[in-house]
Amino acid sequence: MRISEKLASVRPFFSFEFFPPKDDAGSKQLFQTIETLVPLRPAFVSITYGAGGSTRARTVALAKQIQNDIGLTVVAHVTCVGSTRAELRELFDDLARAGIQNILALRGDPPKGETAFVAPPGGFSYATELIAMLKRNYDFCIGAACYPEKHVEAESAHADLANLKAKVDAGADFFVSQLFFDNEKFFDFEKAVRREGIDTPIVPGLMPITNFEQIQRFTAMCGATIPPKLRVEMDSRKGDARAVEDLGVSFAAMQATGLLQRGSPGIHFYTLNRSPATRAVVSAILAASTWRALPNHVVESL
Repeated sequence: MRISEKLASVRPFFSFEFFPPKDDAGSKQLFQTIETLVPLRPAFVSITYGAGGSTRARTVALAKQIQNDIGLTVVAHVTCVGSTRAELRELFDDLARAGIQNILALRGDPPKGETAFVAPPGGFSYATELIAMLKRNYDFCIGAACYPEKHVEAESAHADLANLKAKVDAGADFFVSQLFFDNEKFFDFEKAVRREGIDTPIVPGLMPITNFEQIQRFTAMCGATIPPKLRVEMDSRKGDARAVEDLGVSFAAMQATGLLQRGSPGIHFYTLNRSPATRAVVSAILAASTWRALPNHVVESL
């Protein structure tokens, strides 16, 4: 099923991101994770993409297996990194033959050890080019990324919005946001997007905190900020892994509830191929029915 159709009909809307495992042990863990999340009836799962032949092949194989064997709707990530246009067409042909209907089209990060993205010979420089090629030649439902706190390489928030509009004009059908921890920053971003005349659905992306050092690295790379009060609470639990994870689950549940109550269509969870934190967050929201939207007069007063 196309994600645009699910966004129009499924509430609450939850989705989960996974990455291709590197070995048999990782594969076993991944499918154990997926098995525990299936009862939550995710609207889709997304599979990240690695540049290069072997990792790219694992992405395709995993997307096929999850959709065909487990029966979940899959969104396959595709990036511009390390691939020519011809190689990307081969990949899209393969995904289409496998029945994959949804693509998340990304430029991708610079390869490890490099500080700047450089388009490969015969490849694409921007996600907009990739989206446009998909729109011209295929019938995929096309997702793209957006950045509530601005892409780290964008010169300004205004330039970042212009790039978002270019993705829509190229053919993007929905957006999934970079992770963030301050809902007000997301709502301010959403308002700015709508003022630009962009009505494309935006699914906010959350990552429950499960590891102190890990989340520090992630936020440094993607430019997301940690609210001061949350950082104080994290610092006070440093060295106590269980306490950090308990805080992360509680905060993510509160954050997701606030987003859903104020009209977000759903939540996309960055799982890191593990289920306990994400399962706890989604289960709590569903059990308490806390996802139900607030009345308009309450939203307007917030």
